[in-house]
Amino acid sequence: MAVVPLTDIQFAAERIADSVIHSPLLRLPVDDAPWQIYLKLENLQPIGSFKLRGAGNAIQLADAKALTGGVWTASAGNMAQGVAWHARRLGIPCHVVVPDHAPQTKLNAIERLGGKIIPVPFASWWDTLVSGEFAGLDGLFIHPVSDPAVIAGNGTIGLEILRDLPDVAAVVIPYGGGGLCAGIASAIRAIKPAARIYAAEVATAAPLAASLRAGEPTEIAYTPSFVDGIGSSTVLPEMWELARSLLDGSLVASLDEVRAAIRILARRARVIAEGAGAAGVAAALAGGAGGGKVVCVVSGGNIDLATLAEILQTG
Repeated sequence: MAVVPLTDIQFAAERIADSVIHSPLLRLPVDDAPWQIYLKLENLQPIGSFKLRGAGNAIQLADAKALTGGVWTASAGNMAQGVAWHARRLGIPCHVVVPDHAPQTKLNAIERLGGKIIPVPFASWWDTLVSGEFAGLDGLFIHPVSDPAVIAGNGTIGLEILRDLPDVAAVVIPYGGGGLCAGIASAIRAIKPAARIYAAEVATAAPLAASLRAGEPTEIAYTPSFVDGIGSSTVLPEMWELARSLLDGSLVASLDEVRAAIRILARRARVIAEGAGAAGVAAALAGGAGGGKVVCVVSGGNIDLATLAEILQTG
């Protein structure tokens, strides 16, 4: 799969300007550290996640005839909300294939936006991601990861980072399927190639780190956790070459480190992040991204309130 051209990302920024916010870049107070951590707050988007960008760009680029049967996607929650949000705005049906471990707070949000949920086991959900097919669904499929239009929409975050912090030294991006990393990295590599760009994974589901070590896609043991927005047992084949060529590595955080990052974000910055959104912050706090000005993409804030309360009350 080819790198998305910078012009596609720039046009995507114009296309989605009326449906997303230019999310704030906030300095995180960290004492006695050789780095400065900045938070790119995508959790403040209307659906609480960056997914509104890619979903909006893909749907707006689609032919009107292709949308007559509605749209559908395969998502653990946030992309589903992005697709459903735009489908509701256009008055078209939306169906979502979700893995059976998706948190209730995200399922509630999908239904609130008008999306029809189809729960399946994780393995079946992953097969749907790979094939782009699901029996009984014939509307327009919006791939949450590898659709070039989705990647271009995600890349608009990179444009905003460079506009707001031109001297950024490193960017840390949560890695689920790779679409967010690929989009942001495509934009930054085109404009500021010297910047370091890292994926962030969680130790219970870090296939990219294992694949980079092996030099080829590698399957790992996958353990579901409260970090539901990222992680799987393997990298998507079509995303492997992009990840290997665009990223400087993958930084892996433990579940405890992600919990600690969620607490720090809430207590010091008054920011609510879901597990995936805090993974990059956890990696940066551990020093994995190196020195200088480090931007962590807080990809979403759609965390179950009971889970958040438990995390905040411990540690």
